Amino acid sequence: MTPEMWVAVGILAFAIIFFVTEWLRVDVVALIVVIALMISGLLSPAEAIAGFSNTIVLTIAALFVIGGAVLQTGLAGIIGNQVLKVAGTNPTRLLVVVMVTVSLMSAFMSSTGTVAVLLPAVVSLAASVRISSSRLLIPLAYASLLGGALTLIGTPPNLIVSDLLREGGYQPFQFFDFTLLGVLLLAVGIIFMALVGKRLLPERAAVRELARLETPKEIVTRYALPENLFRLRVRSNSALVGKTVAESEFGSQFNVNIIELRRKPEVRTMVQVGESKLVWQDDKTRGVKPPVDMAFRTDDLVLVQGAPDDVALLAASWNLGVQLAQPEDDKALINQEVGLAEVLLPPDSSLIGKTLVELQFGGQHRLSVLGIQRPGTQEKLNLKTTSLRFGDILLVQGSWENILFLRKNQRDFVVMGQPEAMIGPVHRHKAPLAALILAGMLIVMIGDFMPLTTVSMLAGLLMILTGCLSIDEAYGFIDWKSIVLIAGMMPMSTALERVGLVGVVAESMTNTLGAYGPIWVLAGLFLGTALFTQVLSNTATAVLLAPLALASAYNLGVQPHAFLMAVGVAASMAFASPVASPVNTLVMGAGNYRFSDYVKVGIPMVLISALVAIIVLPWLWPF
Repeated sequence: MTPEMWVAVGILAFAIIFFVTEWLRVDVVALIVVIALMISGLLSPAEAIAGFSNTIVLTIAALFVIGGAVLQTGLAGIIGNQVLKVAGTNPTRLLVVVMVTVSLMSAFMSSTGTVAVLLPAVVSLAASVRISSSRLLIPLAYASLLGGALTLIGTPPNLIVSDLLREGGYQPFQFFDFTLLGVLLLAVGIIFMALVGKRLLPERAAVRELARLETPKEIVTRYALPENLFRLRVRSNSALVGKTVAESEFGSQFNVNIIELRRKPEVRTMVQVGESKLVWQDDKTRGVKPPVDMAFRTDDLVLVQGAPDDVALLAASWNLGVQLAQPEDDKALINQEVGLAEVLLPPDSSLIGKTLVELQFGGQHRLSVLGIQRPGTQEKLNLKTTSLRFGDILLVQGSWENILFLRKNQRDFVVMGQPEAMIGPVHRHKAPLAALILAGMLIVMIGDFMPLTTVSMLAGLLMILTGCLSIDEAYGFIDWKSIVLIAGMMPMSTALERVGLVGVVAESMTNTLGAYGPIWVLAGLFLGTALFTQVLSNTATAVLLAPLALASAYNLGVQPHAFLMAVGVAASMAFASPVASPVNTLVMGAGNYRFSDYVKVGIPMVLISALVAIIVLPWLWPF
């Protein structure tokens, strides 16, 4: 091997190690790869950053926006819930209907978004037929992955392998080219889950399964929050006047959380003529979740939550007036702006072993922890002194935006329930318009009337212009981590080809497996991709292995379509690990699954899918 090959191998090994261990975020690793390729001289700066202007990256970003609009308008929930109504009460029929529904939806929008939308409905349906949700949630996740293989836009790997065909001078895959194989894989997957998989799934109660079926008001009642709500009036001679929320140390010193601060608006001068003034003051008191730098004023009304003794000590220390909360104060806990959710600490959470005070949880996440529940104990845990453990459930309160932000840190938090469902779709009245735009996009894609990137960007723009979601919401729905990952790893595959490594590996594969025929190379590519996708993201796997598939086909002198479709489909077969795909992680807490549950059901699913693909692909795309 040449020195350039060793450098490329070193950069690739670094990326894989950090992808698997998650010592750094995947997007950070991808950026390091880009910089390393430039510094090493393997690629020029223009070549190293070319991924950020790649049409596939722009297409995927636009599809994130479209999926966000489908969620924001409630269209996804409308479609999913209507279909699930035909499920009936038979557990096997329910499993089949759930898998068919989620797969069809994930064929046109992100699998993660689909699972997030249907998760509450599936848990509720499981309860209605008196079965554990753990019997349905792994099938829900697996079906969303299988649904990605139904269409060209179902998942990023499909777009990646299609674009590589185009770059290689071959006819790219069309919208429904994946459909026949995808339908067969889905059918086999459903049959396996209905006959065998359901026997391998655990009959296990979720850690907080009941919480998923509760309304926000019921969660408030279960934590006895109404009994622990108090109004504090800031007196004119209180030492709190002029001090900021941070300086007041309500939480760190007194174990009391500020839910809302209510303050009458200031008197405003509308018109002044000489000494005569026309003034205006809104009589309505405004309530806000105060930032840490907000200073208290005389007559501020502070709604707080805490044990009565703690609140009494706080009031005495700062010379505050105290009164019981009123029934309408419950609305300050949950409304369109703020809410509450339960957050489970997974085994690898960095919070384990530390207290909330040590973590400065409120300042770092801009959320208040109203309570801690520990499975197996009824003891009331002190918010200041309790060292957190795996399985602890934190009841957090604050803005919906900050609550949902916790979900992005999957290593530290599993956000229980579905906070989006609590506030509901923001633009529900736009659902018919979103459906029209989505249908138009699909028609144009299917008819191949316009390039894929053009139509997806146009549809995304129309979603914004018509108010199906705002531009800020559109930016929020784009998974920038995935975008940077794809854009950053594309130059890695370019470098591997440039130094000749792809050719060396492809030649080795064709000399060994190719001696027995192209179908053995196809099998090796599918199984190798399926193995990699258990530890790497599906997009990173496709970016790295698709060039190998193309080079192998070239060395064998055969058409590459079957090889590349094998890589694209196998990259979605992330069944054997809870961290192989976000959807697996999403259902893990809800179903109270263990790592071994995914292994027992996932490995047979991967092998069955491989067998079907190896048999069908040479027939669909002859060598």
